[in-house]
Amino acid sequence: MLQLIPLLVTLQPTPPLASEAMAAVSAERAKASVVTLASFGTRHTLSETQSDTRGIGAAQRWLLAQLKEAGAEASLETFDAPPMQRLPEGAKIVNVVGVLRGSMPEAADRLYYVVGHYDTINSNPMDPKGDAPGANDDASGTAVVLECARALAGRNLESTIVFLCTGAEEQGLVGARFHAEAARGRGDNIVAVLSNDIVGDPSPLLTIPADPRGDDWVSQSATNMVRVFSEGIPRNATAAELATIRQLGTESDSTSRQLARYVLTIAMREDAPVKPLVIFRQDRFLRGGDHSAFNDSGFAAIRFSTPAEDYSRQHQNVTERDGKPYGDVPEFVDGEYVANVARLNVAALVNLANAPRAPKDVRMITSELTTSTTVRWSANPEPDVVGYDLVWRPTTSWQWEGSKDCGDVREVTVPISKDNFIFGVRAYDKDGYRSPVTVAGAAPK
Repeated sequence: MLQLIPLLVTLQPTPPLASEAMAAVSAERAKASVVTLASFGTRHTLSETQSDTRGIGAAQRWLLAQLKEAGAEASLETFDAPPMQRLPEGAKIVNVVGVLRGSMPEAADRLYYVVGHYDTINSNPMDPKGDAPGANDDASGTAVVLECARALAGRNLESTIVFLCTGAEEQGLVGARFHAEAARGRGDNIVAVLSNDIVGDPSPLLTIPADPRGDDWVSQSATNMVRVFSEGIPRNATAAELATIRQLGTESDSTSRQLARYVLTIAMREDAPVKPLVIFRQDRFLRGGDHSAFNDSGFAAIRFSTPAEDYSRQHQNVTERDGKPYGDVPEFVDGEYVANVARLNVAALVNLANAPRAPKDVRMITSELTTSTTVRWSANPEPDVVGYDLVWRPTTSWQWEGSKDCGDVREVTVPISKDNFIFGVRAYDKDGYRSPVTVAGAAPK
C-alpha cells in the first residue's frame, strides 16, 4: 500500500473549533452546488452573461448570492483582460470574492485563501456556446470554497479568510493572476493559498509499483486521500535568493512546501477524513493551476487534486462513443468526497487563522565554528504567543522528524551539527495552535 504518513512531529490538542467547523460541512449541499453549477450548461469565459439560467453570468450571480447567504462580505471583482491566445479580443473577467474578517487586531492583516475556479471548457477551448458542465473541473473546487464559507462563517477566527472563485482559469489562469498581481501591488499580506481544482471524482484507481524492481504494479482506491502539490524553489526567486538556497541546501523548503507539510500535520491531528498525498512538484507533470499564479506573485500556495484523473471526463464534449460516456457531468462527482476535501481545507484554515504567524528572522548563528547549533529568532507580535518549538529533520528527510519545546525564549542551542540537519522554528499560543515552520537561515549573530 502507498505510504501516506511519515514520522510526524506530535502536536498537543487544541480547542474543538476545527472539528466543529468540519462537522458543519455537508456532502448533500456540496453535491447540490456541483449540480447547480453544471446546470448552467456552460461556464465558458466568453459565454452568455445576461441569462439567469445559462452561461457564466448566471454562475457569477449565483456564487455571489451563496457567499452572501453564508455570511461573508461578498463582491464581484471585475477587470478587462487584454487579448491573448484564448481571449483573442480580450474580455471582461469576473472573480467572485468573499471575506470573513479576523477578530484579532494583531492577526487580522494575515489573509488565508481558499480558491476554486468556476469557469469551464469542453473539447474546443474556444467554444462559448456548447455544453461544458465542468462538474469536476472545477465545480467541485468551487463547491469546496462555498462549503468552507458556510462552515467558517460566525466562528471566532483571529485572521482573515478570503473565499475566491476565479474566472478564466481555462484561458490561462487569468482571474487568479489578476487578483494575485493586484494583491501584490497593494502589499496585501497573503500568507497561504489553498487552491482546489479537480477534487470531485476519486473513482479512478491509483496505480503504484508493488515492488522496487518494477516486476509488478498494484491499483488501489484513493477515496481516503487527496494530492497536495507544492513548489520547492520559488518561481521568481532572485539570483541572490537562489544562491542562498543552494548554499544552505534548502531546495525543498519554500513557504509553499512548508504549507504542504503543515496541512499534512493538521490532517493527522484533526483526523481529517481524507489525508494529503504530498507531491513535491508545483503541479501535475508539466501542468498548472490557479495556485501557480499566486506562486508567481511570491505567495505561498498549494493545490489539492484527486489522486488520479479520468481524461474522458475532463475538457470533453458531453457524448457517448462505443458505449462509453464522455464529459464532465455531475453523476461522476462524489459529494461525500468533495465534502471530505472541504473538511481538510476547513481544518487547515482554522489552524492557520488561529495560530501565530510563522516566526521571523530565524537564523543559525555562524560567528564561530562549533559542533553544536544555536538558532535565534524574533518575537511574534500576537499577544497570546507563549512559546516556540525548534524542529529538525535529516537533510534526506522530507518531513520534520523531531522537535524541542523551547518555551518563551528567542534562542536555543542543541548539541547536534548544523551540517547534518535542517532546522526551523514555529510559534505556539496559549490554546496550543502552532504556526507553520520557518526554516533557519544563517547569520553571524
